[in-house]
Amino acid sequence: MIENLTIGFEAALSAENVLWCFVGVLLGTIIGILPGLGSATGVAILIPVTLTFSPLTALIMLAGIYHGAQFGATITAILIATPGEASSVISTLDGYQMARKGRAGPALAISALGAFVSAMVSLVALMAVAPFFANLALDFGPPEMLAIMILGLCTIVVFSGRNLPLGMAMGLVGVLIACIGVDVGSGTARYTFGSVELFGGVPFVEVMIGLFAIGELLNQLHIGMAAPIKARFRDLLLTKQDLKRAAAPTARGTVVGFLLGCLPGAGTTLASFMAYGAEKTFSRNRKKLGTGAIEGVVAPDAATNAASNANFIPTLALGIPGGATTAVLLGAFLVYGIQPGPLLFENQPELVWGLLVSFFIGNVILLVLNLPLAPVFAQLLRIRYAFMYPLIIVTSLLGAYSVKNSMFSVWVVIVFGLVGYAMKRLNFPMAPLVLGLVIGPLFEKALVQTSVLAGDDGLGVLATPTTLIILALAAALVTSPLWRGRLRRTKTAPDQDQDQGKTKAHAEKDSHE
Repeated sequence: MIENLTIGFEAALSAENVLWCFVGVLLGTIIGILPGLGSATGVAILIPVTLTFSPLTALIMLAGIYHGAQFGATITAILIATPGEASSVISTLDGYQMARKGRAGPALAISALGAFVSAMVSLVALMAVAPFFANLALDFGPPEMLAIMILGLCTIVVFSGRNLPLGMAMGLVGVLIACIGVDVGSGTARYTFGSVELFGGVPFVEVMIGLFAIGELLNQLHIGMAAPIKARFRDLLLTKQDLKRAAAPTARGTVVGFLLGCLPGAGTTLASFMAYGAEKTFSRNRKKLGTGAIEGVVAPDAATNAASNANFIPTLALGIPGGATTAVLLGAFLVYGIQPGPLLFENQPELVWGLLVSFFIGNVILLVLNLPLAPVFAQLLRIRYAFMYPLIIVTSLLGAYSVKNSMFSVWVVIVFGLVGYAMKRLNFPMAPLVLGLVIGPLFEKALVQTSVLAGDDGLGVLATPTTLIILALAAALVTSPLWRGRLRRTKTAPDQDQDQGKTKAHAEKDSHE
């Protein structure tokens, strides 16, 4: 590994590569801030710009855009509840609440710091175990992916709060909306009502912009325009308590993100949701999640960064994209005449290790750029909302239009903005709906592939050790409210008996007196 790192640093630390890495992360941050663009679109748009570069320099810049967009998307998610990337959707739940409480600075800073730590740890893991995880990913067929999707759907239990039936209903609505489009199994149009635009399904990014940005804006207008947030400077800085609370969620998010990122096609969005679900289950402050808890910001952002790095394991080692952006990057590899696969590490070690080392450099640049600027970004909330709201509307609609240069995207944002407003007024949980939208297409694809693979075998195809372990985890997650309640009652029963005994003893003493 030391020898590979030496090769990588020698290749990546040239002045030209460092310069274009800086340009990449800066452009990526700007792209992430703009709703609707996202890293995949940004990389696709800028591939032609890199055609005159050497392959390594071009890939370093494009990878910088990928990583920069992750943090840029979090900035708007926290400040104005407008996620720039699908993976930053979950950050709005607690990040925006922290901003509303005058703690936007700590939310942005802990996001940058948690993402940096996660990136460093996941990159070391990536370099150390890439071949092993590549072989492991090969063993993950449709049945295993179906089990992963079932586990993902089961996290609706932890996202539903106290009203589990309502949460499950909203998750089902999300899955049904995700069914709109072309049937994976038969190839026929389904619930499109003759609209060609719906053949590709309901566009996810536009739905998120509508639900969160426009829905929140309409809700704020209904309850009365809020006063600008004028927090003291010390409220914009991280405290020791913040860092202490963020340590365990960062570790959990890194592990969840890395493991899911290794799977072909899983992407970063599922990782961020699963990391938030893990906090809902294991965090000491799980009851505070959704009200502005720092754990709800750092865990999904750590998972996103870990997953974005781990996505390169199937991309480089197998030639199979780990997510949407790495699928675009895979196309860039082919444009530059590079064939990803098992032989890439042996045939072109300078390219592979130089690219991986550039991830270290890019994340250091991101931290240096964005950590000191967190309080500066937070000052945007001092702007009067009479000016801020029109800016949010224009940015959201322009971002949606830029995705496909189509007014259809704008109408999707408006419709789901009204849906989001109605959900907020009725106090319906938003997270289960979004989770259903995320997992629905992946679940359907895995289900169709598994059923074809099974043939006459039926459920026997699910009887592999890996699949059974994942399904057991899903069952434990679903039943967790029951056994957690029993444990709580068992724990409180001896205390109650002890209190009753003390009361009885005092009563006897008083009677003797």
